[in-house]
Amino acid sequence: MDSTFIVQQIGKCTVVELRTPSLMDGPDLESLMQDIFELVDKQDHRLMALDFERVTYLSSRAIGLILGLHQRLAKLPHSQLVLCGVGPKLRELIKLTSLDKVLTIRPSQKEAVRLLQAKPH
Repeated sequence: MDSTFIVQQIGKCTVVELRTPSLMDGPDLESLMQDIFELVDKQDHRLMALDFERVTYLSSRAIGLILGLHQRLAKLPHSQLVLCGVGPKLRELIKLTSLDKVLTIRPSQKEAVRLLQAKPH
């Protein structure tokens, strides 16, 4: 796995903690998202929390990839993507792009996991 994130399993939930302050364009972003897509496609992780606590910058490409992950999971039964740890700058960006109406966001990793575990499976 890539050192720009760590994965931990909490019950049936997969928590992906992003470890980089910037998710901008480039090969690093592509590699990161490819690794996360593999968690869904090859390892069948369906309940996923993406923790943005350390992230302060997102590119439009990163937003597109997050939406792609959301759509990929939405096609699978018993699956959900929850974003958490979204700071004020990112929250503003998400609101400006109206993604807060599409994506599920919780303030903390703990609350994201609680929501995912409460979902009937």
